[in-house]
Amino acid sequence: MNQNQTPGSPRSPEALDVLIAGGGAAGLAAAVTLARSRRSVTVVDGGQPRNAPADGVHALLGREGVSPAELLAAGRSEVTGYGGVVLEGEIASVRRLKSGDGDAGFEATLADGTVLTARQLFIATGLVDELPPIPGLAEHWGHSVIHCPYCHGWEVRDRSILVLGTSANSVHQALLFSQLSADVRFLEDTLHGPGLDAEQARQLAACGVEVIAGEAAVVESEIQNGEARLTGVRLGSGELLPAEVLVVAPRMLARTEAFEGLGVPTEENPMGRFIPVDATGWTGVPGVWAAGNVADLSAQVGAAAAAGTLAAARLNAELVMERLQDA
Repeated sequence: MNQNQTPGSPRSPEALDVLIAGGGAAGLAAAVTLARSRRSVTVVDGGQPRNAPADGVHALLGREGVSPAELLAAGRSEVTGYGGVVLEGEIASVRRLKSGDGDAGFEATLADGTVLTARQLFIATGLVDELPPIPGLAEHWGHSVIHCPYCHGWEVRDRSILVLGTSANSVHQALLFSQLSADVRFLEDTLHGPGLDAEQARQLAACGVEVIAGEAAVVESEIQNGEARLTGVRLGSGELLPAEVLVVAPRMLARTEAFEGLGVPTEENPMGRFIPVDATGWTGVPGVWAAGNVADLSAQVGAAAAAGTLAAARLNAELVMERLQDA
């Protein structure tokens, strides 16, 4: 290696080894792994992380409570430190390139018209949380309106918690949050959700969760010290259900629009839509990998980063074998 080269300097100026779509935990972890293997890698990120509203990242060993912005900044620095590139932008579309011998990688067009080519594509674009259409709910998302007991549960322990029954997963949420507070109630809202069956009602009662029937009309708040503080949910009947914290199960939708032309599959489960992958992160489409929330809707930051690292290692091995085939 020439002494003027950086550890991650690319071997070929014509095309990247890997283009990574998305610069969250999974994408940046994959980029570090690949750059440390001297792969030319570029991360394209739109700067809209799912956890941006949150005050801190939790259950991440060694970085407990770090702000999402600080964690991503550190990750970008690590990527560039090994010679990787991080671009701000959005991938608008990706097409497969062909040559006389078959596939020749991918061409990605960014929203600003920039064109990048790469041998392999790594999708780590995350997901979008689609909240129930209840006025006032979105304004408190990530603070006093939450969904994950492992991401936010400790911070709302012992507070008055109201679980909105808007999803098939709502009962599961209520059972988990009952471990964190003795004041957990469940709103059986058949306008926005499926309602309870006998077994679900029994489970809630066994965990001391009171069930209230009604339809959520609006989330109410009041201004305290210059900030809006959630006070409860107004029902269609006019009754106010006071609460300090609301728990809701959003529909989680993987960001996949830019890759539809590649035939990347998607599947649905009760939580939402995702890209199915095998244990190594391969999508089943040649040259296309995925990790993080785009492939695992329930993954927290640590799990997303681990999945990115694993998939990147497998991708690197594939590129090594590809070189042997061409030798």
